[in-house]
Amino acid sequence: MQIKETNIKDCYELEPRVFEDQRGYFFESFNQKRYAELTGFMVNFVQDNQSFSTKGVLRGLHYQKGESAQAKLVRVLQGKVLDVAVDIRKDSPTYGNVFKTILSSENYRHLFIPRGCAHGFVTLSDTATFFYKCDNYYDPKAEAGIIYNDPNLNIDWELSDSELIISEKDQILPQFKDLVIH
Repeated sequence: MQIKETNIKDCYELEPRVFEDQRGYFFESFNQKRYAELTGFMVNFVQDNQSFSTKGVLRGLHYQKGESAQAKLVRVLQGKVLDVAVDIRKDSPTYGNVFKTILSSENYRHLFIPRGCAHGFVTLSDTATFFYKCDNYYDPKAEAGIIYNDPNLNIDWELSDSELIISEKDQILPQFKDLVIH
C-alpha cells in the first residue's frame, strides 16, 4: 500500500496494491499495523457506513463536533465520486485548506480524513456506492457542517448547480467563516 500526504495535515490518500488476473482482483483495503508504520499513529475503527447515490447527489460537507469527532477512511465500491476534505482545526497549520480527489471503483483509491475535518462528496457516475470506516460512533447531537457552495472555500464540484441534488438540511448549513468549533 502506498500512502501519499495531502495539503491537509494527517489527511492521506491510500493506494492499495491490487492483484488482478482473469478471475478479478484482490487487495487489502486496510491494515492497522502497516498504516501506523507509514503514518506514525494508530487508528481504531469502530463503525462502518455505506451509502448509495445517483449522479449529482452531493453529501456534505459534514463533521462531528467535540468528543464525537470522527476520523474516516473512505472509498468507492462502485462508481466514481469527487471527494472533498476541509481542515476546520483552528490549531492546525493547514486550517482552511481544501483537498479534492477522485475516488472510484476503477482507481481503488482511499482517503483518510482525520478528526477535525469536514467531509463531503458528489457522485460523478450514474450511481455510486460509497463506504467509510469511522473511529468514533455517530452522534446526531454532534452533527454539523459547512455549506457546499461556500464562497470562502470556492470548491469546484465538477457539476453545475442545476445538476446537484442536495438535501434540505445540507442547503442551510453555515459558511466556513461562521463555524463555532467546540
